[in-house]
Amino acid sequence: MKQKTHPEYHRVVATCICGNEIEIGSTKPDIRVEICSACHPFYTGTQKILDSEGRVDRFQKRYGKKK
Repeated sequence: MKQKTHPEYHRVVATCICGNEIEIGSTKPDIRVEICSACHPFYTGTQKILDSEGRVDRFQKRYGKKK
């Protein structure tokens, strides 16, 4: 096998904007992310469904159960 064909893999700390730090393995020396599971609305339970045009109601009216 050829020597030095694979990048160096080591443990690094990935840092989120919210301050959360996660230790992972990577070939990059420094990782910064904008959003993580500690601050993402889906994982924190603060996610809101915005339906400004009433798409769900319109769908139910068209394709819902027939009376």
